[in-house]
Amino acid sequence: MRAYIVLLIAIFLSPGFSHAGGMDDDPLLTMLVVEQLEIRVTDGEDPLVWEAEGWIGKDLNKFWIKTEGEYVDDRVEEAELQMLYSRALAPFWDLQLGWRHDIRPTPERDWLALGMKGLAPYYFDVDAALFLGDAGRTAARLQVEYELMLTQKLVLIPEIELNLHGKNDSDTGTGSGLSDIEAGLRLRYEVRREFAPYVGVNWTKLYGKTADFARDEGEDVEDVQFVFGVSFWF
Repeated sequence: MRAYIVLLIAIFLSPGFSHAGGMDDDPLLTMLVVEQLEIRVTDGEDPLVWEAEGWIGKDLNKFWIKTEGEYVDDRVEEAELQMLYSRALAPFWDLQLGWRHDIRPTPERDWLALGMKGLAPYYFDVDAALFLGDAGRTAARLQVEYELMLTQKLVLIPEIELNLHGKNDSDTGTGSGLSDIEAGLRLRYEVRREFAPYVGVNWTKLYGKTADFARDEGEDVEDVQFVFGVSFWF
């Protein structure tokens, strides 16, 4: 995986990247967006869940970092990090290539990531990716989100995420085929455009062999959680 990181850094620092467009009116910009920083209310310990992404770059070329995870019972239960080179292919659509590292659950897994991120018709925010791992492992993920402006301050956000895997991985409790679906509905109040507390509900369900692995560990395969948290960007 070090080779992936070196390749991404080399692309980012290359003359073609740093001088893309060749114009002084294409400045180097940065952004950090924390989409979710929330507590999910459960029957047991309430997990802290995060989902964030940031980028640095110009209009056509950017370097992205994405992370998501869950902290519960004084330890990190799930954690993922992605480092991606992103190239604009069309208005509102980027091709992304890079590295995904699953930190938790153990054992850690590394993947080559290839995806598309952009704004679909009717303003649906779409993030779709394919992942290639070692030992013939493959995975795919689709995330779709929509922002419905109720007022100038209130925003209702439905979202859904699907994860699929090409083969069973008993070490991480992941089965082949459709492994899980997560859907949420959050009502955000924008104190400022850059800062918004929210409340909502989140539903998750495991499928197939992934559900079987969970049952063997005495875990639930379906759960509905009330959530509250904050979203911010700068």
